[in-house]
Amino acid sequence: MTPSDEILDIVDENDEVIGQAPRGEATAGGLRHRCVFIEARDAQGRVFVHRRTATKLVFPSHYDMFVGGVVGAGESYEEAALREAEEELGVSGLPQPEPLFRFLYADGEHTWWSAVYQVRCELPVSPQVEEVAWHAFLDDAELERRLGEWAWVPDGLEAYRRLRELRAA
Repeated sequence: MTPSDEILDIVDENDEVIGQAPRGEATAGGLRHRCVFIEARDAQGRVFVHRRTATKLVFPSHYDMFVGGVVGAGESYEEAALREAEEELGVSGLPQPEPLFRFLYADGEHTWWSAVYQVRCELPVSPQVEEVAWHAFLDDAELERRLGEWAWVPDGLEAYRRLRELRAA
């Protein structure tokens, strides 16, 4: 099965399931589904940052300060957060990511309910080569410097903006 064939729950504006569709169909048709974003920090508190591979269905070759992805049909946000974090970081035995907030992302072409989490990853990482073309752990100041220099995934930027506001409050 390819990523395009993965079955997703399609949800309404209240995050209630109204149907199911293959991921490729959901993406192409702008069908609202669910995603998770996990901020992964190492033992020194640095953020895992990566550049997505050129083969990604959405936002190929863009940088991201979150690991994560779509929530599969029938899967909870919590299950997806742990699965996606372990898959993308290439580790097992992570603690359950801590939920922070949810928001509806919509940019006119894409729309999904987004659950944002944080997790501490003190294990050596070995990111999936199918998902991650480059990676590093950056301190907060370096990440902020790179925001204006690199092409970032827009949904990740929106999640990051909201996360900064939450932490500043």
